[in-house]
Amino acid sequence: MPAPKKLTHVDRKGAARMVDVGAKAVTERRAVARGLLRVSRATIELVRDGATPKGDVLAAARLAGIMAAKRTSDLIPLTHPLPLTHASVDLVLGADGIAIEATVATSARTGVEMEALTAVSVAALTVYDMVKAVEKGVTIADIHLVEKSGGKSGHWKRSS
Repeated sequence: MPAPKKLTHVDRKGAARMVDVGAKAVTERRAVARGLLRVSRATIELVRDGATPKGDVLAAARLAGIMAAKRTSDLIPLTHPLPLTHASVDLVLGADGIAIEATVATSARTGVEMEALTAVSVAALTVYDMVKAVEKGVTIADIHLVEKSGGKSGHWKRSS
């Protein structure tokens, strides 16, 4: 059995710390995250038709997710500010809800997993905010990292 890995954001005394990435190589890094909002068919139809009280839900959520990716280091302690080279958020209406996928890329010394996860989370919260007047029971579910590449650990992809 392999030895357990140590937490990187905790020092020898157990205090939180920002990881020093100064010696790491700059590489192309990319991450993809996904999530799902479970909403009723009636709400999906309102979103599809642009008939919600607050306007274009998908456009607002897309922009909010991209903005959140760019501001991740302001939202999550100990993450590094990164110069993003790409951030996209796609929302797809389906039978059981609204699927969200974010893709984020950079050329940097650390990865963009947190930026992709933050983009999905904030896009989901934006949809929730925009449809709560018509449906109180929206559920935000299954936000997860799908794939990442770059850096010392290389490529990782979630198995189904």
